Amino acid sequence: MPTGHTGIEEWISRILRSHGPNVRVAIAGLDCSVAALVTDIFCTPALEVSRELGVPGYVYFPSSVSMLALLLRSPELDEEVAVEFEEMDGAVHIPGLPPVPPSALPTTMLDRKKSTYDWFVSTGRGHMNATGIIVNTAAELEQSVLAAIADGRCTRGVPAPTVYAIGPVIALTPPLEQPHECVRWLDAQPPASVLLVCFGSKGLLPPSKVREIATALERSGHRFLWVLRGPPKDSRHGATGAHGRHTRRDAPRGVLGEDQGQGPRVADEGAAEGDPRDALRLELHPREPLVRRADAAMTARRRAALQRVYPGLHLGIAVPLEMDRRRDNFVEAAELERAVRSLMGGGEEGRKAREKAVEMKAVCRMAVEVGGSSSTAFQRLTEDIRRGAVSPMATAVDADEGDSSGGVCGRGGCRRRR
Repeated sequence: MPTGHTGIEEWISRILRSHGPNVRVAIAGLDCSVAALVTDIFCTPALEVSRELGVPGYVYFPSSVSMLALLLRSPELDEEVAVEFEEMDGAVHIPGLPPVPPSALPTTMLDRKKSTYDWFVSTGRGHMNATGIIVNTAAELEQSVLAAIADGRCTRGVPAPTVYAIGPVIALTPPLEQPHECVRWLDAQPPASVLLVCFGSKGLLPPSKVREIATALERSGHRFLWVLRGPPKDSRHGATGAHGRHTRRDAPRGVLGEDQGQGPRVADEGAAEGDPRDALRLELHPREPLVRRADAAMTARRRAALQRVYPGLHLGIAVPLEMDRRRDNFVEAAELERAVRSLMGGGEEGRKAREKAVEMKAVCRMAVEVGGSSSTAFQRLTEDIRRGAVSPMATAVDADEGDSSGGVCGRGGCRRRR
């Protein structure tokens, strides 16, 4: 296992990089045509293998296009800014976005002495080896940023890989005959009255943050559904499994307390066990509107501050929140309570954010319908992948023999190597 790393992202990526030769052998040994190699941000080194073999390589990027723009621009920023970003004068310029305060950058970028920073920059550089980047967003949500990437403004004028905005990627499955307990509880609440608090599958919070969130939610007096993930059952380094529970609160009932170190519970209602992702599918599910603004109220360790601020505030669907970056983005209970009250209460700021969220929800629903922007982008992606299929055996022979023609032969004839 790799040693000397400064972050889990770098650790994972270094493990996967060490398997590059195995990936090359596996692909080259296939006796059929290969349409494409699809990786994620941690497997960026595999793009070098796909490029060597002449196999189209794509990256699936589940975050926002704003985050992708920062990633692609990071090599240039690394050269432009000589000091730590938090020490620089002015804001960070990311084409397609309003000026970004240095304090809003991901933690990974805030200490240039750490090797994790080098990993972030090299990953941005490595994405340029991709044939295309598949992003979990809808074109209507981040049009200006998509245009900036397409124009090469994030990559020093060099054409960036084609971006396919196919999101939101979500399973719109029919309701179960026996809905989850949380779904039944949500159906019993007034429309748009529940705050969903969720930090994703890796959003594990330390006890100090859990206590602040619990205190703020209880004091706010608003209904909430909190997808709270406990530590992994397997505590070995690199373990990914974590047990989850749903904590809900039906105002004014419910008193939060500690449950043998397992996290908050609702003393008079208990906690519903099950898959926390079930609740997330409600956001675009054809049910009563669910106000999902966990990003507006707080930030998770794994979710970069940039993703919380942009496009949230940029789109007008978020309420700003003060945090202490020196304490790992710590948010005091009083500040979180204020944000929740502002978002869920009757004030002008919260009303506008909720109305805009409902509008964006409708935009996302239309995007994934037949003929919508995301549906069309997905169709274009599948067509491009089909056209790009090659024979890995032929390209491997060309590479081994030092073929200088740059040609790649595969199903349907030959084409120029990228």
